[in-house]
Amino acid sequence: MTLRILIADDEAVARRRIRRLLAGEPDIGAIAECADGASAVEAIDRDRPDIAFLDVQMPEVDGFDVVESVPPAALPAVVFVTAFDRYALRAFDVHAIDYLLKPFTRERFRTALARARERVERGTREQPIAALVDHLRARRRYPSRVAVRAGSGFVVIDWREVDWIEAADNYVKLHVGGREFLLRETLAAIEQQLDPDRFARIHRSAIVQLDRIAEIHPSSHGDADLVLRSGPRLTLSRTWRDAVQRLLGLKS
Repeated sequence: MTLRILIADDEAVARRRIRRLLAGEPDIGAIAECADGASAVEAIDRDRPDIAFLDVQMPEVDGFDVVESVPPAALPAVVFVTAFDRYALRAFDVHAIDYLLKPFTRERFRTALARARERVERGTREQPIAALVDHLRARRRYPSRVAVRAGSGFVVIDWREVDWIEAADNYVKLHVGGREFLLRETLAAIEQQLDPDRFARIHRSAIVQLDRIAEIHPSSHGDADLVLRSGPRLTLSRTWRDAVQRLLGLKS
């Protein structure tokens, strides 16, 4: 059986990588590519692929929109490609949906492909993903990027690249690797825009991305010292200490 494949991702590099990984598979036939969700819906209707690799996060029409826009009987076997957090990945597991978490290995890709191939061979192309889509859409959607003025233009920063954020008068300072960017916002306003599974307030004047924390050391008066993977040492105030430790899976 020769399989027809659709790859939908707004990043050309990501599409090329999946195409390269498919190149060594003997049963792969035509491979179509789309850079956005709207084109993916059209391609599924026109080409009827057997397997679709759908990026979850595409502008305007995302991977979930694609699934919702296609009649269940016409859906290919879907492998979601995602950078979603662990909470979402648990939902994928519960609903038995194949996914690839960026960045993924060749071995993990082959596992997802094998599952999709088996589903096609069994003739069970419909997937119980409606509940998954509803489950994830029920969560608040948080911005993935922010534009920061730099000289006469702007720099677009992915929130996943931000190590920590500190208050700076009428601005906040974003610490991104070894660089710093000023954004005209209050820390409280920024906190409302950030995914609480990823970022946490550690002090009245600081927010940190949780996966950047390397060490926690008790300090005085109930406070603690946080050491980030990039080196900075920050104060974890006793006001937020218990909440941060719970997010990290530590006993208070």
